[in-house]
Amino acid sequence: MKTRMLYAILATLLATPARSKYIVPGGRWYDTDGELISAHGAGITFDQKTGRFWWFGEYKTEAQTEGGGVSVYSSEDLHTWTSGGLALSPVEGHPYISPENIIQRPKVAYSQETDDYHMWWHADNSTYGLLLQGHAVSSTIGGPYSFVDATAPLGNWSQDFGMFTDYQDGRSYALYSNGDSLYGRDVYISAMNKNLSALETAVHRFPKFDLEAPSIMHTENGYWALMSHKTGYRPNNVVAFRADSLSGPWSQPFIIAPLNTRTFNSQSGFVLRIEGSKRTTHLYIGDQWDSNTIWESRYIWLPIQTDGKNLELVWHDVYDLDVKTGTWTPVEGTTYTAKNAKTHGDAYKQEANFATDGIILTGIYGNDSTVTFEGIEGSGEPQWISFYYQNIDDMGFGDQPGGTPDRIGGSWQLRRISSVVVNGDTSNVQTLYQRDTHKGIILSTPLQLTLKKGKSNTITVGGLYNGFDYKGADLDRIVVYPPEGK
Repeated sequence: MKTRMLYAILATLLATPARSKYIVPGGRWYDTDGELISAHGAGITFDQKTGRFWWFGEYKTEAQTEGGGVSVYSSEDLHTWTSGGLALSPVEGHPYISPENIIQRPKVAYSQETDDYHMWWHADNSTYGLLLQGHAVSSTIGGPYSFVDATAPLGNWSQDFGMFTDYQDGRSYALYSNGDSLYGRDVYISAMNKNLSALETAVHRFPKFDLEAPSIMHTENGYWALMSHKTGYRPNNVVAFRADSLSGPWSQPFIIAPLNTRTFNSQSGFVLRIEGSKRTTHLYIGDQWDSNTIWESRYIWLPIQTDGKNLELVWHDVYDLDVKTGTWTPVEGTTYTAKNAKTHGDAYKQEANFATDGIILTGIYGNDSTVTFEGIEGSGEPQWISFYYQNIDDMGFGDQPGGTPDRIGGSWQLRRISSVVVNGDTSNVQTLYQRDTHKGIILSTPLQLTLKKGKSNTITVGGLYNGFDYKGADLDRIVVYPPEGK
């Protein structure tokens, strides 16, 4: 049965038209209607019946950041996404799925037992006083889903929800933390029954690590559990545990990304297994939350790399993923460094031993103090450009701008905002969000821009208002990537 299932999945993937596409972590991703994709706290399900990937997530808008329901998108290649609208719609006056309720981290799995699809999520009220798991069902994967109930799993509390389906036997498991109180702070792995209508038994409890946002991946070298620390919408160092079986014993937790990058400013949420004809790839599916504009929070999807004993995330601005073969390849770009840029106004070049060429651009304030990269080669088509920066706003204290790092109570901007102008065209100013890094830590954020064909392009970066000033982040370099298919 297991072998036939794997062959069926592989056959479906191979039947998909050959088309590999770029994945750009942290970029603005749009659906086929040109709308910004809104599917946060995601779960992604590959459906054998449709031969497509289905992305479920929290639907958030500027007017309503919570209680908007569950959105769904579908894709053949994990790049081109078609909106299916709301898979689960809020209902006025409903005790669990009204617009005033919390509907977070939805996950969907297929039940062979009943030939239908089951959605589970963290169900709560606006004060997080219920701590339940919601359940809905549909005969088709895209929905609409009908609410069934909201329950306390095995009589316990439940916060951030995750779901893991083991590729070997098809068994599904609920993953959840049990609250922030003195008597909570555990994370559970609980087996679900075969028809996915309820939890049967707790398989393992991670005691008092005070973690959330759990996800699990399974390789030939065992099981890996990824979890985030509890810092609200502020990112932190995601950790992983390893075990030979879901019941443990599990290893001590270890950090999976370079220190002080706070997992590239993201929070864990799901691991997607892609079984291709050449290899199996696991994608870290994370959220780059923005507490200032939650509805615009970005998505960080990165290949997980493991040698059997260690697991790590390595940053790639752009990579080419082929879901049919399961292979991925980093895309190479052309780098333009701060050393060769021109400064204007009070912007200046400063020595930095951690920077490319030992120089970083700073003092980027408003439109009067800018930096310009010249001689940039463009294609005449839209292409991704990554801006490498340092933003040390987290180094403030108390009620000063910045607040304290990794604390819920402080005030923290979480971002600088820069203006980006191509070839002096100030009628088309782009905004670049530059989230917090740390002293000496350089991260990148992408924009998709259209440069004219040839090597005479300029890109000018200034500062935009971010809530307390007009300063853009320090710049180390930009990297220009070729258009897709080139």
